[in-house]
Amino acid sequence: MKKTKNAKALISEYFIFVIFIVLVIVLTCLKPSFIQPGNLVNILKQASINGILAFGMMFVIIAGGFDMSVGSTVAFAGILAAMLGQGQYPLIVPLVVAMLAGLAVGVVNGVGVAVGDLPPFIMTLGTMTAVRGLALLTSNGKPITGISAEYKAVAASSIAGIPMLAVFLVIVILICSFILAKTVYGRRVYACGGNLQAARVSGINTTLIRISTFAIAGLLAGLSGFLMTSRVTIGQPTAAESYEMDAITACVVGGVSMSGGVGKPWGVVIGCLLITVIANGLDIMGVSSHWQKIVKGVIIVLAVLIDVKGKSKKN
Repeated sequence: MKKTKNAKALISEYFIFVIFIVLVIVLTCLKPSFIQPGNLVNILKQASINGILAFGMMFVIIAGGFDMSVGSTVAFAGILAAMLGQGQYPLIVPLVVAMLAGLAVGVVNGVGVAVGDLPPFIMTLGTMTAVRGLALLTSNGKPITGISAEYKAVAASSIAGIPMLAVFLVIVILICSFILAKTVYGRRVYACGGNLQAARVSGINTTLIRISTFAIAGLLAGLSGFLMTSRVTIGQPTAAESYEMDAITACVVGGVSMSGGVGKPWGVVIGCLLITVIANGLDIMGVSSHWQKIVKGVIIVLAVLIDVKGKSKKN
């Protein structure tokens, strides 16, 4: 009986990984070009920016929050980076400014939720609209062109055949995984999402923890804005629309519970890769991009349904 329970728990924990492997095999059989090195590199590039965003979103959701503003933050940070990345300043300047801009948006979200006691969805929905407007205002509603060759090279370059974008993602994964698994702060993030009142009673500064998770999401959104501008070689105020949904999908599919307190970094990595592989596979097979939105919507609903049913069984 005990062995059966352990087997079920193991299958449940690694189910998403099995689905990912099966999907890769099926796509390879249907379209052998899917497994070509060029396409795999393209998948890594596509997954990198969404993966960085997803890891920021992971902190917020584990702590019991929700952030709809990361897409707008990416666009705003990208505009600032493009304006400062035209060769007049060292490359570190647009990077730092983009990340600080994202950090500022994240702190505003965190203060509104943790101090103002606003529902995360309402607070970040308002910020999403306001920051998108700020991006349009800063750029006068026009794309920012003329970024330097050095800036363009950030996304275009690679190390030992691995795209630089993927290198940034790996660094973010390692840092975030260490913080959540090996630090007191990480345990407190889980505690806030598991039971906020109990965490507060046990002496955890829940206000500061919650603000910090939104700040991390904003900081990583700023980094994503910098990288996205380098990849597309232009600062676009209307860029990154629906990116927040891609990040949320990657988290939910990867096993991060929408009710907070549960989630593992490796699951978010697989969730992000799964979403990217699905989109890439549909593109290769010539399926309309409109179907991708339908597929993502269905995946989100199914993942949340499985999470809710799993929790009700435990209770």
